[in-house]
Amino acid sequence: MGEQTPGGDEKTTKATKAAKAAPVKPKAAPVKKAAAKKVRAAAKKAAPAKAAAPVKKAGAPRTVEVRPPSGESRTALVRRARRINRELAEVYPYAHPELDFESPFQLIVATVLSAQTTDLRVNQTTPALFAKYPTPEDLAAANPEEVEEILRPTGFFRAKTKSVIGLSKALVEDFGGEVPGRLEDLVKLPGVGRKTAFVVLGNAFGRPGITVDTHFQRLVRRFGWTDETDPDKIEAAIGALFPKSDWTDLSHHVIWHGRRICHARKPACGACPIAPLCPAYGEGETDPEKAKKLLKYEKGGFPGQRLNPPQAYLDAGGRPAPPLGAG
Repeated sequence: MGEQTPGGDEKTTKATKAAKAAPVKPKAAPVKKAAAKKVRAAAKKAAPAKAAAPVKKAGAPRTVEVRPPSGESRTALVRRARRINRELAEVYPYAHPELDFESPFQLIVATVLSAQTTDLRVNQTTPALFAKYPTPEDLAAANPEEVEEILRPTGFFRAKTKSVIGLSKALVEDFGGEVPGRLEDLVKLPGVGRKTAFVVLGNAFGRPGITVDTHFQRLVRRFGWTDETDPDKIEAAIGALFPKSDWTDLSHHVIWHGRRICHARKPACGACPIAPLCPAYGEGETDPEKAKKLLKYEKGGFPGQRLNPPQAYLDAGGRPAPPLGAG
């Protein structure tokens, strides 16, 4: 053992010398750390620029997700929605625009006038308007005060006068006095939005469109078809549930139902032919006899065959038409 001690001391001396030499490395370390700090700082400065460039998201087309009611798959929602439309088609086989018109020009003017009033009031007002101003050229050159006097019963008559005279001038100046048959042209006219444009396209030109008025907005949410509140998003969401060929008639069916049975304040749930398919059943009167008293009869028809007792439709002149299912 004694002979190994010097060797051990020699080894220890060498280790000590190596240990004393080791601290030389840490002196070089700060240089590397400083360099690393510079690299990290440069990376941080560069990072925000990369994060602030979601180019793909900005350029992506706008879509609306169809969110079925709780517990209902999208397939089930589509089937239920289309079945509701079929049921309503049987209840309202004569569904059509309830504004009286004989030309695309008369329809677009009447639709603009229908804002914040009833179709019945508009139909009582437009005969005098069109008798005095039968063409866009006539209305474009009209005295605003005279037009205001005719339109007074419709409410907001000054703004409506400005709109109908303005759109008439636009038709004359930009479209040769003819109502255009394209959405992008119609919405450029004064007082014409997408709702009015789709009414004109669907009923004057036979081009499918969804008319999102207040009745339509209320009912599609009650039906659980969408929970959107923006008209454009509602249009997109409902359009995704139905084939394009159904859009115009679908609008009529839903709007007619909203005017006659599924009212805003007190829907007649107990007299509703689609009650088994509606998740909002019970929001209104469910007693059948009491619900019948809430039904509204309007010019242009009322669902009678599916309700008891059956009622006759009324034609454009207010005369009884064949009951539902006749012919």
